[in-house]
Amino acid sequence: MARIAGVNLPTNKRVGIALRYIYGIGPTNADQIIERVGIDPTRRVNQLTEDEIIRIRDAIDRDFTVEGDLRREVAMNIKRLMDLGCYKGLRHRKGLPVHGQRTHTNARTRKGPAKPIAGKKKVTK
Repeated sequence: MARIAGVNLPTNKRVGIALRYIYGIGPTNADQIIERVGIDPTRRVNQLTEDEIIRIRDAIDRDFTVEGDLRREVAMNIKRLMDLGCYKGLRHRKGLPVHGQRTHTNARTRKGPAKPIAGKKKVTK
């Protein structure tokens, strides 16, 4: 079992897919890492040697911000916006969509389950 950046990579997946389990590494970054280290993209994680795993770990540590550091950085950016009181910060504070989406309908992921309004009657036709 390969453990990179504090994440156990799934053993039966291809290396490019398994690297995506690390927060901060997507398809493009995974392909870049494989290319730099010089590993065949079709190889599986359980076929990697200890030396190859160490080279992947070093490449990630050297070139990418991942897992805890990246989560902390994102959280600090959001906290900074909230402290400034700018529009995006206020939207974060209120738990509403930040990127200009409509909220009259939809936006249930950010707003949570619909709350009934007391005394409001449904209009029937």
